[in-house]
Amino acid sequence: MRCPIETHDNAELLLAFCARKLDLDTTLMLERHIDVCPNCKEFYEGQRTVWQALDAWEAMPVSSDFDRRLYARIENEPRPWYSGLQELFSARWTRHAIPLTAVAGLLLTAGLILQQPKPSVPAPRGPATASVKSEIAPDQLERTVEDMELLGQFTAVARTEASSDTL
Repeated sequence: MRCPIETHDNAELLLAFCARKLDLDTTLMLERHIDVCPNCKEFYEGQRTVWQALDAWEAMPVSSDFDRRLYARIENEPRPWYSGLQELFSARWTRHAIPLTAVAGLLLTAGLILQQPKPSVPAPRGPATASVKSEIAPDQLERTVEDMELLGQFTAVARTEASSDTL
């Protein structure tokens, strides 16, 4: 086994061993390693001392009037300047005011969008053919003519198929 202290990726394994959180096979393997590795043995002894101290530690009992004294100290502390704002925004009415403000903002935005004037279409300046020619690009006109020819061929094929079906 490679030493867990020397390989930083296995150092947590040694901590888990000290906390008694490993399975039996891994625990036995690490115990054999600790017997021959002085660095791991020193680490284990230090951790064992810490765990024993934590196990032996007992919390002091809390007095019966602890809560009363604590709340009295909290009340006597000076209030920060923003405590009024906290009370204002934690008030009951803000639960309803914030959604209502959002709805009002959405309605106002929708009203402004709907009230915008529509862009007007400029009136033609001359004969209808002249305005159409000036707005259509030559390549668009060429594609339109090709599409019309294709539709004409399709119509001719459809007619011949329809006439052969009726015979």
